[in-house]
Amino acid sequence: MKKLLAIICVLLLIFIGMYIYKRNINQNNINVSEVQKIEEYMSQIYMWQEITKEALPKFDDIKKKPDIWIWEVVKKNLENYELTYQEIQEKAIQIFGENFKKQFPKEGYEYIYYDENYGKYLTTGIGLDMQEDMFLINTINKDKNKYKVEIVEYLEDYDNAIQLEDENQIYDIYIKNLNQEIIATIKSNESETKAIEVVKENIDKFTTKNVTLVEDSGKIYVESVE
Repeated sequence: MKKLLAIICVLLLIFIGMYIYKRNINQNNINVSEVQKIEEYMSQIYMWQEITKEALPKFDDIKKKPDIWIWEVVKKNLENYELTYQEIQEKAIQIFGENFKKQFPKEGYEYIYYDENYGKYLTTGIGLDMQEDMFLINTINKDKNKYKVEIVEYLEDYDNAIQLEDENQIYDIYIKNLNQEIIATIKSNESETKAIEVVKENIDKFTTKNVTLVEDSGKIYVESVE
């Protein structure tokens, strides 16, 4: 029985990967590994709007973006919660590239603060709401070492799950746009691709953004968001 479940899980992952690959990119010599790399990177930099105001703000120069978004991206990708200044700065360069010159504030900030007793920077927890900030990759166009990626932004509202006494009980998930308008309702027991299908079918009701990613030495970095 366990082997059967394992096989089903593997087949499901393969199906989801093929589904995303076939439906979300243009056929211009972009392979599956490139799509996966782009999706992984986008997941690294896509934040929570209740903390950073926008999950992914628009910018033409990463150095000019608000500190809260930049350092929350860094915080989200930290493996440790007690860090030196150098470790924080190195993580920022790892995410944003060697050309990233913005310096982490020596005094820290609200969610990463300097503790004199430890002599290190400590991260704090963040209270999040029941709305999951989501995106899907709609198209990818490649030009030399750059990728033009169009994403569609949406929210999955799990507020109905709070009131459940039985965690196995089926509940409604609201699919919303960034204006908090309910575009569709899906059930919690529906497939993982159902939300993607709903957003695709109503794409004109959601926010889209164009993200430029640049590849350097096999790694991908964000260059701008329009």
